[in-house]
Amino acid sequence: MPRFLTLTDVAETLQISMAQTRALVRSGELPAIQIGGRGQWRVDQVRFDEFIEQKHHEQQDKARSRAAEKTPVDQSSDA
Repeated sequence: MPRFLTLTDVAETLQISMAQTRALVRSGELPAIQIGGRGQWRVDQVRFDEFIEQKHHEQQDKARSRAAEKTPVDQSSDA
């Protein structure tokens, strides 16, 4: 497995467009480096794996939050 991925590799792995991939890099959400005279972007495989793990954790947190919102609140009445 190569240490660095191209943005095309990242887009294919995540099954997203190149525009979405570039947006992730430009926003800093997905760490990447520019190399070479043409400034080609590369993503370190370790950072990419960490990015995916972070997204898994974020999704789990969202699911827990939604589940907590759906939990019925004690509705005892003072009758």
